[in-house]
Amino acid sequence: MSAQNLAATEAAEADSIADGVDDEVIASNQRVFTGRFGLIITALCVFYTAFHIGVMNGVHDRITDLLGLPSVDLTEPWRYRLLHVGGGLFLGFLLYASRALPAEGSAAPASLLERALILISAVLLIISGGQLVAMWVTGDLVATGSPATKYLYTFGYPLIVGTIAALAASWISPMRSREALSWADVLLAVAAVIVAAYIISHANFLRIRAQVFPHPNDMWASIAGIVLILELTRRLAGLALVIIVGVFIAYGFLGPWLPGVLFHNGYAPARFFAFIYTDNGILGPTTSISSTYIILFIAFAAFLQASRVGEYFVNFAFAAAGSQRGGPAKVAVFASGLMGMINGTSAGNVVATGSLTIPLMKKVGYRPQTAASVEAAASTGGQIMPPIMGAGAFIMAEITAIPYQDIAIAALIPAILYFVSVYFMVDKEALKNGMQGLPRNQLPSLPLMMKRIFLFIPIVILIGALFMGYSVIRAGTLAMGAAAVVSWFTPTKMGLKEIMWGLEIAARMALQMVAVCAAAGVIVGVIALTGVGTRFSSLLLDLAGQSQLIAMVFAMLVAIILGMGMPTTAAYAVAAAVIAPGLIRMGVPVLTAHFFIFYYAVISAITPPVALASYAGAAIAQSDPMKTSVESFKFGLAAFIVPFMFFYAPQMLMQGSWLEIAHVFITALLGIYMMASAVQGWMWGRLGTVLRIVTLIGALGMIKGGWMSDLGGLAIFAVVFAIQRGMLNTRNVTRGAD
Repeated sequence: MSAQNLAATEAAEADSIADGVDDEVIASNQRVFTGRFGLIITALCVFYTAFHIGVMNGVHDRITDLLGLPSVDLTEPWRYRLLHVGGGLFLGFLLYASRALPAEGSAAPASLLERALILISAVLLIISGGQLVAMWVTGDLVATGSPATKYLYTFGYPLIVGTIAALAASWISPMRSREALSWADVLLAVAAVIVAAYIISHANFLRIRAQVFPHPNDMWASIAGIVLILELTRRLAGLALVIIVGVFIAYGFLGPWLPGVLFHNGYAPARFFAFIYTDNGILGPTTSISSTYIILFIAFAAFLQASRVGEYFVNFAFAAAGSQRGGPAKVAVFASGLMGMINGTSAGNVVATGSLTIPLMKKVGYRPQTAASVEAAASTGGQIMPPIMGAGAFIMAEITAIPYQDIAIAALIPAILYFVSVYFMVDKEALKNGMQGLPRNQLPSLPLMMKRIFLFIPIVILIGALFMGYSVIRAGTLAMGAAAVVSWFTPTKMGLKEIMWGLEIAARMALQMVAVCAAAGVIVGVIALTGVGTRFSSLLLDLAGQSQLIAMVFAMLVAIILGMGMPTTAAYAVAAAVIAPGLIRMGVPVLTAHFFIFYYAVISAITPPVALASYAGAAIAQSDPMKTSVESFKFGLAAFIVPFMFFYAPQMLMQGSWLEIAHVFITALLGIYMMASAVQGWMWGRLGTVLRIVTLIGALGMIKGGWMSDLGGLAIFAVVFAIQRGMLNTRNVTRGAD
């Protein structure tokens, strides 16, 4: 065998430990089409992603100029966001069934009721769609001031009844093969297109009349659109967010009968629903972010996945830390941080890296629930790891008008503290139980991994472009291109086929965020219309009095409760709309208030009793979900402390001089180490109950950030060190007293 072939074989063997970590995860209700229809779906997914990237970078303008075609301003906010939501709903209903699909489904015949519902829906949607086309062709739209019955019987009523009939048919249809297309879901996809087309064509009218005197057709189109959004959200993100949205919608009508801060005068259905489907609600900041930054960085993550760079990240982490004591757990910390820089989703990170790290953690001696909880805590930290930080960071930039670059910089120290804390936790766990790492011959070769360190170039380009002043969109696009280029120097070179696959899986990965952000927009719209956010802020001020600390505790509880079973993006958006104004009015800096809320929305994923990331880990480890979530809470304890750290010491968010920032960072690191030691009951040896309590007090003192508290924490650290090293004991103290 030649030296070149031998080197290639060695590289392949070194990479093998993370094989499959970049594979697409098929959801339980996801359809997988093959053949000609599979190619059509692939083409639609590719076009959906390419459309967004092209519009954001002005490619469509260049193409129309080159071909001499009439220019259409696709960047106009309403038009672009409606195409984003409508296209996402269209693909979502084709790809995801109303419930879990069997591994080997059957071609079960449709019942008489299902066929009747599908027929009714098809006829009614053809009527409403045909009427909309006629409006366009003739130019006779439903203008402001039109009679209330204009096109109501040929558009509004058929649309809403047809949508509900198709929805009912999708619910009662028997479970069929993953390759089988559901006609009920096809009709729901068509209804989504009709809703988007109607609102786009009437946007000029709706901007004015939606808040004052909407037409009945506006109301029925909006209701149909909201029903479709909530149904796709249920299919992709579960029922929790749907229930919360339903409560807010009910609140819009029950306000006149509610007491105190919840009271409002009520709204006519037409005004309420038409208002929700404007840029005050569904088309507002949450959809603005999902249609720009989120889908761009999801495409970036998809390109890294298609080029197997994510697999390299995991291999690199194994090569660097796999042989240390408790190695797979430390790999989980490193790998989840690296993967989090790419996609920033808690449960997604658990599934991607946990399928590899959890079995290996069990192999070196970790209990199943401990292995799952370590992975859940580490993966949750991915959402607070710059530069991407999940969708919430982009929404924060949009709401606060603080540049995204500044938010990413401010997040750096808290993210480091979090991951260092989890690292210390797993290290102490390994020390207590005498665990070893994996044998070096079972791990990737670090020298070989170092030879491919250029695969970090896309991340470096992303960060560098942001710091050089490029827009987030331009920086993300450059990084995506870099991901394709660096792959040309590896065996998994990205050609046209791989690029198309990257664009395809980006669309699939984006659908959940499209639905979740649109659903969160409903809540934002209700808050904006009813003014409950302002009143809740006033209530918060009254309850907290003049104590910012009490107000922050309330904010923490609300953010965690909202985040239980609810995606981070939606939880943060809602909590920011309700709580942040009150904190800011109390004098809490804008950046601190929003970061505080964001952190607790993120860590709700590992907060009992509803901890989605912990449950995902428990499913892989075959452990008890509740015990796993409690232990995840323990491993992620730093995340519950860090927000109060930057509340007391804004230098933690890079606010202040470099000397102040360095002081706070260093003392906080020591405090985090002491806290991990106290929680695990091990520093340089086993800590007794008294020493654990004393160490925890010292840790909190170091974390607080003041000079006096730091000195107190250092004194406690020195005493514990002396006791554990045998320099301070009863005999020494007695001798000193003599």
